[in-house]
Amino acid sequence: MKNLSFSILFLLLIALLVGSQTLYVVKETERAVVLKFGEIVQDDVQPGLHFKIPVMNEVKKFDARILTMDSRPQRYLTLEKKAVIVDSYVKWKIENVSRFYQATSGDEFVANRVLSSRVDTGLRNQFGERTMHEVVSGEREELMTELRDRIDTVAKNELGITIVDIRVKRIDLPPDVSESVYQRMRTEREREAREHRSKGLELAEGIRADADRQQVVLEAEAQRDAEMIRGDGDAQAAAIYADAYTQDPDFYEFYRSLQAYRESFSGNGDLFVLKPDSEFFQYFKQTN
Repeated sequence: MKNLSFSILFLLLIALLVGSQTLYVVKETERAVVLKFGEIVQDDVQPGLHFKIPVMNEVKKFDARILTMDSRPQRYLTLEKKAVIVDSYVKWKIENVSRFYQATSGDEFVANRVLSSRVDTGLRNQFGERTMHEVVSGEREELMTELRDRIDTVAKNELGITIVDIRVKRIDLPPDVSESVYQRMRTEREREAREHRSKGLELAEGIRADADRQQVVLEAEAQRDAEMIRGDGDAQAAAIYADAYTQDPDFYEFYRSLQAYRESFSGNGDLFVLKPDSEFFQYFKQTN
């Protein structure tokens, strides 16, 4: 009984060993090739459970997801021979598994090293054909698209990979030129500020002169209108007085004399030198 159990256990171990050597699994996130004594006999193995011949066959698996190659910042020269420090990264994935294995032996570091060299050369050429303004803002998107298309063609032919995207994270000036550039920018901004201030002062003087002119015109027009209104009032007053005078001349003359007396004798220190028979005192002489 013990021998039978030992035999069954032994057979199970043999079966598990044979199964582990003949069966393999490719995940959804992987790509694989099957080798026969180092030669590819099956490429681009689909995800799932597969069989292989023990000892004779070997399976190489690779990551089929989008991978990132983050390059170290590099120094490039623009069309004006100005140096810039460029920090970039590349997104890539395996497209042709057989070619990728033949070019890199399935090593991602080898692929990254070759790809980094190609991207470095491409960026150097692209920056050398453009000015500082164009690479910073004007044609940055166009630069990245053109570089991606060029590198993608080379990468497919040489490495069996496709370039998903190439991006520049940041563009900096070298420390030795940053201070001079900032000083030049500061000088230009100060010059623009002086120009704006001088234009502002000139505009202010023009506005102030126009306001003074409008003030003079308004005051002159107001004085003219006031004189016209005053003249009309005096004319109407004279007409009213004349009309009243014509209705009762004696009463009007008496009323005007009373006003003259009131205004003349309003002050305590007033002194008049008049003849007693003067017309001014005619109503003092009348007793009835």
